[in-house]
Amino acid sequence: MPMRPVLAVLSALLVAAPLAAAAQDRGTLDPKPLPPLANPTDPATPAKELFGRARAPADLGARAIGSYAKGCLSGATALPVDGQTWQVMRLSRNRNWGHPALIAFLERLSARVPGINGWPGLLVGDIAQPRGGPMITGHASHQIGLDADVWLTPMPDRRLSRAEREELSATDLVRSDRLDVDPARYGPAHLALIRAASREREVARIFVNPAIKKALCRDAGAERGWLEKVRPMWGHNYHFHIRLSCEATGQPCEDQDPPPAGDGCGAELERWFTPAMLHPRPGRPRPPMTLAALPAECRRIVAAP
Repeated sequence: MPMRPVLAVLSALLVAAPLAAAAQDRGTLDPKPLPPLANPTDPATPAKELFGRARAPADLGARAIGSYAKGCLSGATALPVDGQTWQVMRLSRNRNWGHPALIAFLERLSARVPGINGWPGLLVGDIAQPRGGPMITGHASHQIGLDADVWLTPMPDRRLSRAEREELSATDLVRSDRLDVDPARYGPAHLALIRAASREREVARIFVNPAIKKALCRDAGAERGWLEKVRPMWGHNYHFHIRLSCEATGQPCEDQDPPPAGDGCGAELERWFTPAMLHPRPGRPRPPMTLAALPAECRRIVAAP
């Protein structure tokens, strides 16, 4: 791979990796509201400070606006914190909001889980904020209500307490050297679940740690078409990240280009295990986005009553 593309990939990873790792940070039993902004109309105010203070969705039609990492969400729906086959984690974050198409997808997928791999259901992590947009902590994407993190830990056959939902950590499936999965933690149930999710028509991509992708490639068997949607990305060793296409909403937003053709299990995957990728040099943090960087309609969304 030429040096310039390698540097571009590393630059993206240096932004994404620490954000994804924050997914297992503990929550709190006593969430405090953020203090009011002194001058919220200042054009220099980071957009994350505005969207992070919205506690309820904009009462407008459901729409994913912009792109996965530069957008917002109107008419969001909350995934109920308890379902027969799912439980929401880290309730203090108030990030169980999404486009209605994604919420319906998660409910349908979770209902199938006992038949897919024998788990009682799914533990669901971050989806999006009530109005989407950039987050004060956590993710670079998850901005338009079409991304969801699903823990790589089975839902127990009981209701977790509020304290457990804030403090429990998901299972890290990756070895400490980051070169492969831990065989004591990864197993056929993970393969079956990720494969089933990848086969869903609405799914555009699924992100997993490169070591998990390696294990999926090794264990997939002869039918490998679903692997095309499974993309490696640092940080996704406790959960897998489901991304729906804009087509799933029935309305336009900015889709990514389709993933490269093929199962992604050859040289493309091996690059993730080179020293340059495993141990990248620290990069310069990007300045936070302001409202000017988002679609114009996001100004109306964040300001709506």
